[in-house]
Amino acid sequence: MKLRLIIQLKQGVLDPQGKAINHALHNLSFNEVKDVRVGRVVDLELSEMSVSEAKKKAIEMAQNLLANNVIEDFEVEVLS
Repeated sequence: MKLRLIIQLKQGVLDPQGKAINHALHNLSFNEVKDVRVGRVVDLELSEMSVSEAKKKAIEMAQNLLANNVIEDFEVEVLS
């Protein structure tokens, strides 16, 4: 079972990396870019189990280790 965790900073949390990328894009004349937010993707491959059990495990992993619940939100996608 393959899952993907998409982890992003919560709205309202400053994103200096996103601001730097936004500034660099504008310097390269990509002026249509209004804002950039940087996050990360974690792909997991779990032992065979039901989809609901796999999602539950991925949520537990994110809450306990992979995401900082104070400043980040995450979502789980099932890939296969």
